[in-house]
Amino acid sequence: MDQAEVLRVLRALDRAGVEYVLIGATAMGVHGVVRGTEHVDLLLQATAENIRRLRAALAAAYPGDPGARRIRSGDLLGDYPAVRFGPADSDLYLDLLTKLDEFASFESVEAVTTKVEGVRVRVATPRALYRLKAGTLRPLDQRDAAILRRRFDLEEGD
Repeated sequence: MDQAEVLRVLRALDRAGVEYVLIGATAMGVHGVVRGTEHVDLLLQATAENIRRLRAALAAAYPGDPGARRIRSGDLLGDYPAVRFGPADSDLYLDLLTKLDEFASFESVEAVTTKVEGVRVRVATPRALYRLKAGTLRPLDQRDAAILRRRFDLEEGD
């Protein structure tokens, strides 16, 4: 994954005022737990205005790419609130979500705001990442949860 590209996207999100929480392996990396990944997971505040700001941010990060215009509020505010955005000239893709099943949303995931190379980033806390990953069936998520638990001295029920 191209770190400069990820930072360019996060900078565009910040400039556009997009309300989001960085989750997944990229969020783990912000906390110093590095694991290879090919995508960025973003949990977005579920409002039409926030989705409008998201489209503007992605259009600014990827000028000329028509993909940002194709993201509709209905896609992220409906029954299956997930969109994968992959610019044509990039290997990076973004998984854009407004909720994870019924147990996680922008409002419910504990997050902190930090700076990464001068870019303001809202990122899920290690405890929140552990909770998101410990409850899944994917072996990779189970490994991530175990690493987070050990690294941050979290209890099984945290």
